[in-house]
This record gives sequence, C-alpha cells and structure tokens, in this order.
Amino acid sequence: MTATPVPTVTGAVFIATSLDGYIARTDGDIEWLLSRSEDIGETGYDDFIATTGAIAMGRNTYEIGTTFDDWPYTGQRVMVLSTQLDPDVDDRVTVHRSIDELLDAAAAENIHRLYADGGRLITSFLQRGLITELTITTIPVILGSGLPLFGSIDHDVSLELQRSTTLGQGIVQTVYRVTD
Repeated sequence: MTATPVPTVTGAVFIATSLDGYIARTDGDIEWLLSRSEDIGETGYDDFIATTGAIAMGRNTYEIGTTFDDWPYTGQRVMVLSTQLDPDVDDRVTVHRSIDELLDAAAAENIHRLYADGGRLITSFLQRGLITELTITTIPVILGSGLPLFGSIDHDVSLELQRSTTLGQGIVQTVYRVTD
C-alpha cells in the first residue's frame, strides 16, 4: 500500500509598496497607501484572489486589518501566523503557531495556493521556496523609512517579468513569476 502524497501548498503575493520598498511606516501606518487608492483603475485583485484558497498573514497584517471599519477579508478564509495571538482571538481567522502548522492546515483543507500577505510572512515563504508569483504595486512616494517588503533571505530568488501595467496616479503594478 502506498502513502497518499501530501498536496503541495504554495503562496502568491499581491502587495503595495512605496518606491523605496516599504509596505508601512515604522509604526504600521498605511495611510500613505490608502490615500492613493481611489481612481487608480483595475488592479486585478478580484481575479487574483479568485485563484487562492485562503489568505495567510502575519500578526501585524492581521492587526492592521482589524483597524478598518469593515473587515477587509469578508468571505475569505484567513490564516494568521502568530506565536503571540490567542488562538480564540477572532472567529474570522484561525491562528497558527508555525509555518509548518499553517501549511499542514491548508493542505488538510485541500488549499493549494495561499495569498501570502505581510512582509515577514512573505520573506519566510520566499526563504522556503513557497512563493510562485509576486504582484507588486509601486506607489509613487518615498517614505524614507518603514517596514520593508522583504527581509533577509539566504539565497537569490530569480524572477521572470510577466507584465507591468501603469495604473492611475502614476502607480505601477508589476507581476513576476518565481523561476527557481
């Protein structure tokens, strides 16, 4: 009798960054991004999210989401990676203590593609070779400091440009496929 193979879970990224590579100010503030979100045109977010089975995010990204009047992930399966959050903190999410636990839970739910969100989580997924695609929307603002999109990775991650699109307000969206 042969063992049933565990389904492979991968991640894809859809994120905005300042021109100098920050996803938020040092204190987590993203008002610089939200103030530029109108009249930019079609971003492809709905098509992207339709290709994913769940959203995986870190604690900081989750906590920013809770500050909005309306939960921005309504109707989505949300998995939060955190060693600090109480597992029963919010019935809209499930909290996982490790990446392995999160990936095992996704595989058990037959989720093959996660929307990876949050700088540290994205970096961790890249480190493990789990990211297959990055959609990076660059906002024409230089913050000078903040929370970087990417942290330290111990190997090169080669990318292939899929497309680059200019949206409204001078915003540029670039889609890359990870080639290794």
